[in-house]
Amino acid sequence: MQLRYSFRLYPDTVQRAALARAFGCARVVFNDAVRAREDARAAGEAFPRAGELSKALITDAKRSAERSWLGEVSAVVLQQSLRDVENAYRNFFASLKGTRKGPKLGRPRFKSRRDTRQSIRFTANARWSITDRGQLNLPKIGAVKVKWSRTLPATPATVTVIKDAAGRYFASFVIDTDPAIDAARMPDTDQVIGIDLGLTHFAILSTGEKIESPRFLRRAEKKLKKAQRDLSRKKKGSKNREKARMKVARAHAKVTDARHEFHHQLSTRLIRENQAIGVEDLAVKALARTKMAKSVHDAGWSKFINMLEYKAARYGRILVRIGRFEPTSQTCSVCGHRDGPKPLDVREWTCTACGTVHDRDINAAKNVKKAAGLGGDSLRSVGKTGPSPAPREETGSRGFPTEPRAA
Repeated sequence: MQLRYSFRLYPDTVQRAALARAFGCARVVFNDAVRAREDARAAGEAFPRAGELSKALITDAKRSAERSWLGEVSAVVLQQSLRDVENAYRNFFASLKGTRKGPKLGRPRFKSRRDTRQSIRFTANARWSITDRGQLNLPKIGAVKVKWSRTLPATPATVTVIKDAAGRYFASFVIDTDPAIDAARMPDTDQVIGIDLGLTHFAILSTGEKIESPRFLRRAEKKLKKAQRDLSRKKKGSKNREKARMKVARAHAKVTDARHEFHHQLSTRLIRENQAIGVEDLAVKALARTKMAKSVHDAGWSKFINMLEYKAARYGRILVRIGRFEPTSQTCSVCGHRDGPKPLDVREWTCTACGTVHDRDINAAKNVKKAAGLGGDSLRSVGKTGPSPAPREETGSRGFPTEPRAA
């Protein structure tokens, strides 16, 4: 499996200027390629091929007076920008034909210099390296200081340098993991659980354990409100407005990082302790259009389930998603009697058939486990094969799962 390991970069003033040039050149080549494709489409002509675009937009452009500054950055960065355009159009056409999973994609759009997130990618051809002092040596940029939070388990195939909305720089490495090492890290266990996700409690396990929701956004609302109010009072286009925007972005980044770390720690713990896990396939987009939208976004259920999915595939665990219309909150987990829908304020109820008193959430978690085919307390009750393993669909930046990054 391929994963991304992200680490914080600390470029100096000269290196920041070099990175800004690289971001700008990559953006110009991307926009030129999109414009060439759109002009060909409007004229009813065939799309120019990748080789033709490379020659016209990079090789020939460097020799012209208008685009001579393209030679100031690594050619690999520009080539990867063209490849991004190719992938964007490929995904767009696959989406039109219905052969691509997920939501429908629109055609590629022009990038703006005002975009808050910018990135460039270096492949092995760029001859980037990690120095003996632990710095990341990038062509035409120099040796950049890196904060290593862990050692890389293998030699990276590529590195992507990212500047986020908060002005922070990250190096993201693509790593091929070793299945044997992964298996040794997570020895087999025979425990199985069902998980019911909620808002008051983030996760309720079929074992009866309730994990409180950290509510990172709610806790940071006062600080965010003040930062956003200060931003609204600044004149558009001024330097003070940019400073205020950065404060807002940093506040949001802090919330996002805290939530991301919480998801990683909890998902890793559940994968380590259990061989099989059952979860609901929640309609998060629909719930995010209700009055609970802020709380739903704050919980981040989709990201958490995606982490469980790729970690289950990586460590040989079993993850089963049950249908979102399964009546887990209406059915008695003891006798199986369906007692009908109940308002959200009913947190405890008594089964009319067997008289068992249920905690609503724990009962739902037990029903999730049963609906997933994990009825017993251990994997032996499921059988030797059990349910199908989680699919190896990779999530995260550029289609890869993302490991926790350095602060």
